[in-house]
Amino acid sequence: MNAATYTEDFENGAGGWIAWLGPNQPVPATIEDGALVSRSPWGIDANHAPPGGGYLHLLFILHTADQPNPGPNYGPLLAGNRFTDGAYPRDFRNARLTLRLKGEVDLQGAELRLHCQSRAGDRAINYVLTAQSFEVTPEWTEQTVTLAPDPEQWLCLGARRDLTEVYGWGGIEEVLRDVDIDIILLLHPLNIVPLAPQQGGPHARRAGSDYEVDRSFLPSGEISLDNVQIEFADARD
Repeated sequence: MNAATYTEDFENGAGGWIAWLGPNQPVPATIEDGALVSRSPWGIDANHAPPGGGYLHLLFILHTADQPNPGPNYGPLLAGNRFTDGAYPRDFRNARLTLRLKGEVDLQGAELRLHCQSRAGDRAINYVLTAQSFEVTPEWTEQTVTLAPDPEQWLCLGARRDLTEVYGWGGIEEVLRDVDIDIILLLHPLNIVPLAPQQGGPHARRAGSDYEVDRSFLPSGEISLDNVQIEFADARD
């Protein structure tokens, strides 16, 4: 295997992959029988609520670079990251991501998608690969997506109204050239339905944090991941 191909089978722990329960609640990934497992109810990421690209369930997260100020919640979880320790490339342009996964989940219109996040100055730029998603079936399957820097295949998530100083908009070419924050496997889009009417509409405050949502409209179930491979374009030259 070329040194520029990252492979993780979780036989020796999570290797830097983490989970997320909600705002400021990252947690160690759950491993069962050599696979990462994520179960509902999932936290609601409202950082990109409209006019951004929508709400997210974050299932599996891998930081792709050392973070300058990870903070007390993320900092302790970033040790033992086999991606950063192995100095793998951060140029994800035309990389091929292969997952071996299974699950039983009611997606409620969402899809299991790849997310890439990079810095641009003092803001983070977030993109979701909407043109290619992963099918979740009860039996193990191996599926591959290609990360072409094609704007037609990606959605820039931008920012909710009060986070435009934290998250921004940019080009997918620039984001994929140096993915220096993280990649995430997530569920998107989500249908957010408040349990009670919200003054200013459902996006004025944070769904799931500032008010309760009707979870019957959200995905439920579990998804297992037992192998990840990233074949970088340079590895195929």
